Amino acid sequence: MKTTCIALSLALLATPALAAQAPVIIKIPRLTLEAAGKIAHGALDACRKEGLQVGVTVVDRSGDTMVFLRDTLAPTVTIEVSRQKAYTAVNFNAPLSTMEDRFTKPFSVGKLPGLLFAAGGLPIEAAGNIVGAVGVSGAPSGLQDEACARAGVEAVRMDLEMAGP
Repeated sequence: MKTTCIALSLALLATPALAAQAPVIIKIPRLTLEAAGKIAHGALDACRKEGLQVGVTVVDRSGDTMVFLRDTLAPTVTIEVSRQKAYTAVNFNAPLSTMEDRFTKPFSVGKLPGLLFAAGGLPIEAAGNIVGAVGVSGAPSGLQDEACARAGVEAVRMDLEMAGP
């Protein structure tokens, strides 16, 4: 008991020292509106080349929509589906095609409102930091949606890789 109290006291005394070394703010890289627009247009253009009419949403690191594009004949449902794909991809920092079967139990995190585990969403990284995600909806398969999303990210790949810390 006495040893536990001493260890706890030492841990509490060390906490302020650790806190003093920690920065008081955290600098988080952000995706620019211009880059988000290039990603969205790149994804839309890739789908158009395949004769596909889709909706594309690009979200920032927080999951908030930055850009949304819906092609002329894309169904209205692509608005919400592409947003949910992008939102899910940024929150789980993974391509959604790798997560489709991950949450199958009735009371799993995958059942939370706003999350959609269907291929077509990709996180966007710059200089090792996640800065957003892109979601595409409207192609006959999620893998086609994801190919278009990947083309969108590739449209700015060099800029993302050259982004400094």
